[in-house]
Parts: sequence; structure tokens; C-alpha cells
Amino acid sequence: MFQISPIASSRLPAVALGFAFALLLPFGAVAKGTLVFCSEGSPEGFQPQFFTTGTTFDAVSVPMFNRLVEFELGTTNIIPALAESWTVSPDGKTYTFKLRKGVKFHSNANFTPSRDFNADDVLFSWNRMADDNHPFHKMTAGQTFAYYDDMGMKNIVESVQKIDDSTVRFNLKRPEAPFLADMAMDFASILSKEYFEAMQKKGTPNAADVYPIGTGPFEFGSYQKDAVIRYKAFDRYWKGRTKIDNLIYSITRDATARYAKLKTGECHVMAFPKPADLD
Repeated sequence: MFQISPIASSRLPAVALGFAFALLLPFGAVAKGTLVFCSEGSPEGFQPQFFTTGTTFDAVSVPMFNRLVEFELGTTNIIPALAESWTVSPDGKTYTFKLRKGVKFHSNANFTPSRDFNADDVLFSWNRMADDNHPFHKMTAGQTFAYYDDMGMKNIVESVQKIDDSTVRFNLKRPEAPFLADMAMDFASILSKEYFEAMQKKGTPNAADVYPIGTGPFEFGSYQKDAVIRYKAFDRYWKGRTKIDNLIYSITRDATARYAKLKTGECHVMAFPKPADLD
């Protein structure tokens, strides 16, 4: 449940709340400004493949990453994202995705991408989870791919093929009716193969799991543990630049404290208010 500040609402006619979090698309006078979201907790980390909590997904996979497909806002309908189209074989065991061209990855102080998103990133992202012998599968000690494992994906997907730079094919072990919905889940976020390889060459491979690089609407700015996460709008976002410049997560564990911040305008949107506070 989300609540919008009465102060913010006077200059924020609409806020679109996206899948698993509020992907906040501001309008009116808040545009070209800063939006502050009062979050209920800190993310477990900044790598969407490792974790399973909604709080982490809200802070990581939704603002900073994309998947091949996504859920249409407010529905369970599957719509194109990094894949612009797909076909399914008559037996329901082969899904061929045509990838969107011209999609840019973020950059940071240690990495500037030299190419756009392509099929290599899809294979890297998937096989890192699926293949126990993948060079990056066990790169970060103590981390597992719990969401992927819990979804039973090893029993569903046989292999992933690169047909060309703009086409990938998922070969299933059996027909799986919810497969497209599975691919819209946070664990299926697409990583930059080039980024991971660049960090490995620099001798800091774990940096790719700590400082996120994705294709989403916001780039990672900074994180102060249990206090604040700062993001900045990604100017080259494939859907077009978001209407706010800066997104701030003010981490406030106590619901009453979050509501107090909302009423004073310290936050524009909050998560999970106490019903008693709304009376």
C-alpha cells in the first residue's frame, strides 16, 4: 500500500505505481525535480539475481534494470520490454525473442559501455544462474540464486541460444504456460556481460555485484546504509528520460515515522502506512 503526501499531491497530479514497487512517474511541478520515497527498509544488496524480498526489488530491479518482458502497469498482461516481440513454437517448448535495438547500459566511474545491449547479455544473465560451471556463477562468495532456484527454472529451461545479436531462443524441457510471466520476474533482470568482464580484468569482479549497471530509468548514485539511496535519471533510457531528475529512497523502518515525514513533505510517497495513522 502506498500513500501520497497531501503536500506533494498539490503539485503531483498522478503517480504511477509499477510492478512490485511504485515506479514513480511524476507530473506537474515535480517534473524536473526530486522525488523522495519513504521506503520501509534497506535492500539486501544491489544485485537482483541474488535476493528474493520485495524491498530489495523495489530498490534495485525496478528502478535500475529491465527484463525481456514486463507486466503492464496494474495488470498481469505481458508486454514487450528488452524484447520487442516473440514467437512460441506450436508445441509450446521454444520461445524466440527479437531483442530491442539501441538500448543503452548505464555507466559509472569504473565502467563505460562500448556497445548496446544485445543477445550476449541475455545469455550471460541467464547462464550465470543456470550453469554451475559458469565463470561468474560462484564469483560472489556466500550468494546463491534463490529466486531462480525456487522458481524451478532448471526443470523448465533446457538451454538458451544466440541466433544472432538481436535474437535469442529459449528451449524448454516441457511446455510451461506461465513462462512469459516467469521472464517478467525480477530475477530475470538483464545484466551487462561487458561490465562483469571489465571488472574481472581490473581484478575487482565483485564490484559488478555491488555497484549496479542496468538499462533501467534510473542510474545508481550512492547508498548510505539504512539511511538513504540516491538515484539519478538515465538520460539515454530506451523508453525516454523519466520526468524527474533525482529519485531518493529515504529508508524509514517505522511506519508512523514514515507517515510523519509524508505529512511534513519530507517524503512525497510512502510504503505501507499503518491503518490507524490514516484514520
